[in-house]
Amino acid sequence: MGAGVMDSSGGKNSRRRRRRRSRPMAEINVTPFVDVMLVLLIIFMVAAPLLTVGVPVELPKTAAKALATDQEEPLTVTITADGLVMIQKTETDRNELIAKLRAIATERASTKVYLRADGSVPYEQVVKVMGALNAGGFDDIGLVTDIGGPALDGSDG
Repeated sequence: MGAGVMDSSGGKNSRRRRRRRSRPMAEINVTPFVDVMLVLLIIFMVAAPLLTVGVPVELPKTAAKALATDQEEPLTVTITADGLVMIQKTETDRNELIAKLRAIATERASTKVYLRADGSVPYEQVVKVMGALNAGGFDDIGLVTDIGGPALDGSDG
């Protein structure tokens, strides 16, 4: 015996029934979309910490809030614990610092620069580099610190 489909209407309206059966499914399957989004989230979570400037310094801790970032990649000048001055990741001689900064300033749209200095660097060296930044054409200087340091009211930020 063979198995078959029995039509209860006795053959009437068979075309109408076939159209109903071939109607497309109206629900959207979001499972592949969610899978792709989770994979992208993981990729960005892993890649984001690798995009920061890679000169290791021990920044002082303050209770200051973070600065807003611009569209252009920020220029970062770093003073290491050894007293070396670095523009982004490139070591720069202090005698050539102003000339290099002027050349960089002519190519950039923004005069914003971030100064990172190790906590053990004397204040005099930090101020001298700030003066060089100003002489090089950068008048918007942001000092980079770690968050979570003590506030002036005695509380831990």
